[in-house]
Amino acid sequence: MQAMRVIFSSWRYFSPAFLFATLNIIFGTWAIYIPKIIQKLGISEGELGFAVFFMALGTLCTIPFVPKIINAIKLGKATLIAVLGFCVVFMGPFLADTYVQLCVALFGVGIFSGLLDVTINTLVTEIEKRDGVHFMSVSHGFFSLGGMLGAGIGSLVLDFVQMPVYHAGVVVLVMLLINALLSRHYVHIDAVKEEREGSFKLRNLRPLIGLAVIGFLVMASEGAIVDWSALYLEKVTFASLALAGLGYTIFNGMMALGRFFGDSISARFGSRIILIAGCLTATLGFGLTLTAITFWALLGFGFVGIGLSLVVPELFRYSGKLKGIQAAEGISFIAGTGFVGLLIGPVFLGFLAETFNLKGSFIALMSFTAAAGILAMTLKRTK
Repeated sequence: MQAMRVIFSSWRYFSPAFLFATLNIIFGTWAIYIPKIIQKLGISEGELGFAVFFMALGTLCTIPFVPKIINAIKLGKATLIAVLGFCVVFMGPFLADTYVQLCVALFGVGIFSGLLDVTINTLVTEIEKRDGVHFMSVSHGFFSLGGMLGAGIGSLVLDFVQMPVYHAGVVVLVMLLINALLSRHYVHIDAVKEEREGSFKLRNLRPLIGLAVIGFLVMASEGAIVDWSALYLEKVTFASLALAGLGYTIFNGMMALGRFFGDSISARFGSRIILIAGCLTATLGFGLTLTAITFWALLGFGFVGIGLSLVVPELFRYSGKLKGIQAAEGISFIAGTGFVGLLIGPVFLGFLAETFNLKGSFIALMSFTAAAGILAMTLKRTK
């Protein structure tokens, strides 16, 4: 737990980690009130899904411009604007009185979510490079904890809150105050500009192509697990409803656990080994789910969680340290392609399940992580 000691040894390290927690505390609060928002606006689940698409669209539209924003106003300031803006705009979905207002509000959330996602990962990468420490993985662990905290506290007060906007307002206000106080520990930090000949060109991103493909495949698999694990356990292994929900719980719990130990492992073995081992462990996990036996499938989801837990943090760490590429550019590219995978994965899995069956779609997921692991073997060694 060396990385945890690093996090709590200085506000310089804790402040960026708390940004990750903030992101998912807000999302966790939103998640528990989705049924009430559906009821308030009188919309269907399908209409909600289309509205959430606008949040994804806002993120995708923003990510390509984040490096320019960072270069224009400096990394620390961009991060502060991102987190404060994200907190404020998330009041929009709770204040929306019409379906159109909800779509517009979620598009705004997506814009600041994309900005915050890239800036916080770039911030951690820059601090790691300057201070010679590892805390990227544990920062992503804080993201997982934030989701549990937001949803957990929200679930406790859910029955006592008549107006979700009041609870959301309290959460947003607390996050604004905490992050405003913590910002003095990173607002002065700027991204180091890598030296290269001439202006930026697409060919500068060539070293990132392999990483981007790995990110796409892994995030597609992760997104599919989130949306389809319970249904797989119910329909394929004939698990009870209680056990069907346990699949995602085990997956998420093992992912959080892996991230809290990941930095120490990364410091010892390097990103390349982590990527290979993580993808192949996830492949083993998907193989266990294909036994169609509930116990082994649940164990498999645990292996998938622990395997994938370190892949995305290591992709960001690896891409942020490539020579000739600014950290913000590398991380934006990986985040963008990974996010596309996160969106497409569940849809693609649904198509395969309808065309063939759910078991066939999980065979595809196993091939995704196996391909990502093989591709990771071609990467250069790095610490």
